[in-house]
Amino acid sequence: MKFIVSSSALLKQLQQISGVINANTVLPILEDFLFEVEKNKLTVVATDLETVMKVNLDVEAKDNGKVCIPAKILIDSLKNISDQPLTFNIDKNFGVELTSDNGKYKVMGENPDNFPKEPVSDDTTSFTTTSSALVTAINKTLFAVSSDDLRPAMTGVFFEMDKKGLQFVATDAHRLVRYKRTDVSCPKTDSLIVPKKPLTLLKAALPLNEDEITISYNSNHLFVKHGTTQMSCRLIDARFPDYKVVIPLDNPYKLTVSRSDFQSALRRVSIFSNKSTNQVVLNIQGSELQLAAQDVDFSFEGNERMKCQYDGEDLAIAFNAKFLIEMLNATSSDEIKIELSTPTKAGIIKPTDSDENEELLMLVMPLMLNS
Repeated sequence: MKFIVSSSALLKQLQQISGVINANTVLPILEDFLFEVEKNKLTVVATDLETVMKVNLDVEAKDNGKVCIPAKILIDSLKNISDQPLTFNIDKNFGVELTSDNGKYKVMGENPDNFPKEPVSDDTTSFTTTSSALVTAINKTLFAVSSDDLRPAMTGVFFEMDKKGLQFVATDAHRLVRYKRTDVSCPKTDSLIVPKKPLTLLKAALPLNEDEITISYNSNHLFVKHGTTQMSCRLIDARFPDYKVVIPLDNPYKLTVSRSDFQSALRRVSIFSNKSTNQVVLNIQGSELQLAAQDVDFSFEGNERMKCQYDGEDLAIAFNAKFLIEMLNATSSDEIKIELSTPTKAGIIKPTDSDENEELLMLVMPLMLNS
């Protein structure tokens, strides 16, 4: 088998899918890309058994065939070859020879028959959305996903579909993010949990534009298709916690602050907080918000005051500053509204302005106040 391909085009496509490949794999063949040539089309596949990503690109080829090529050495060599046509020659023992303008490189490939088969996309339900809608949803929820393997349902993002829209929910039991899109219509009411890794890969592979993407799913897998890129992943087979019960319906006290000022103040004050809790106390009185942090073990202390708009009784409530900073990153609104009730009840963070097709709600549990 022999084909000719542009080195830079190939590198760009391989970098999109190389994130699937784990550093220490169970099977040596999982360290390879599967190359498949058919009618001047090259399909490259990468998998870790749970997630499969594949890309298509045009090549010059006279015959069809396939081969597995070690991913690391191929990407490392392509990074150092200037943009030019590369010729791939594969012999019957799966030896791969790359020929460039002034060099020849050899690498031993593997038998493509040993490469894991990808999941079949049968009995699926499909809907379309824009690339930017999905990337935005991933950006706004992924940080709140739990890394606790003992609670597998929380280690992914919960997709809730119905005819009125699409909801994405992520929680790690300390905070929760719910992001709603009303400009997507799904064929039926359904829900599924998508693991963190494939979503991270999608975020990197998809452009932040209005390109149309197709999302399909069945009982075990999710399939996403955008242009020449396709991804499929196994869904998490678990029951997502009933998150609706933890969202307080009526937090009477409303605090409005500048997002960037509040985030900067949290960054400065949290430096002086206890490193295991990152606790920052918010003291709200009238139109003044005071942030205080201390680490008793080292006699560290940090205090800052800032202006705010507040409607409610004076309140002192403590939060994990790291969580608050990450949550503020998930919104681009100039001002944010924080809805509070008592020092032991969850606070709700919402952007004061957002697009008409989206709605973002973030919840954070308070920490015990050090009396």
